[in-house]
Amino acid sequence: MARVKGDHQKLKLLYLAKIFTEETDDDHRMTLPQILDRLGGYGVNADRKTLYQDFEELRTFGLDILKQRVGKETYYWMGARDFELSELKLLVDSVQAAKFITDGKSKELIAKLEKLTSRHLAGRLQRQVIISGRVKTMNESIYYNVDVLHQAISDDVQIRFHYFQWNLKKEMELRRGGAWYQISPWALMWDNENYYLVGYDAGSGEAGGAGRIKHYRVDKMLEITVTDCPREGKEQFESFDMPRYTKSLFGMFGGEETRVTLEVDNDAVGILIDRFGKDLIIMRTGEDRFRTVVNVAVSNQFLGWVMALGGKVRIVSPASVAERMRSEARRIADLQ
Repeated sequence: MARVKGDHQKLKLLYLAKIFTEETDDDHRMTLPQILDRLGGYGVNADRKTLYQDFEELRTFGLDILKQRVGKETYYWMGARDFELSELKLLVDSVQAAKFITDGKSKELIAKLEKLTSRHLAGRLQRQVIISGRVKTMNESIYYNVDVLHQAISDDVQIRFHYFQWNLKKEMELRRGGAWYQISPWALMWDNENYYLVGYDAGSGEAGGAGRIKHYRVDKMLEITVTDCPREGKEQFESFDMPRYTKSLFGMFGGEETRVTLEVDNDAVGILIDRFGKDLIIMRTGEDRFRTVVNVAVSNQFLGWVMALGGKVRIVSPASVAERMRSEARRIADLQ
């Protein structure tokens, strides 16, 4: 008597791959009867002889289908995968920790990551990374923004957008009174847990304004549109050093980039290396101190970073920056 075919017989290999991917791993294995029963639930009929050939075809395709004889039973399961569980945990932690990803999108991304392992191991990915004071972005359009920016960079054209800030009513308030920003986009970077666009501003529409490199928080950009205008600033970006640029900024606040000489206590050397990298030049000035020269965007955030180190770092030169530091210290003291 001929075996009756199931409703989804042509999908047998796909359902087999689904079963192995979702239901098996090193700790969860299935026998042939269990696999046959699961296929039947999907409307697919099979027998032992054809399954052996199906397993070989899946192996040829690239799936790591393993088997082991235990007593009278033979068990089958999926071995190696594109992502190990430890790698998926790292990705989940990154998604949960990233400020620029909204809570809703975080859940969607994690649900997709869970599909890259078995349902048994997916439960181990449901863990919360505890990060003090973490505030997720509230701008869901950031994903669209990133795609548009990549396309504009690829097409070598300028973009227009509105840029907002929060006001005391907790409302979005457009900067420049709602005027458009028109920028030549050159690079996207992720720093200080946020996405930033680095671009060339030819003068913000101001007469005679000199063009310069600026950066913008992508989640604060609204209504991004691609223009027909070719990008400007090519010469500036040919010599642009992104790592140096990001190291010079503190909290991604801008300022005039200046070579600053610092005198540092020896026990604070790790703080300087963490901030500026291992290529930091160290010049010993005594038993307990050294000097170094760094390129920084001199902003109140940089001065605050120096003050927060409690005297372990002192600004030596240039005199203008040292005086600005003293003025800022006096201003803060007057607030007490």
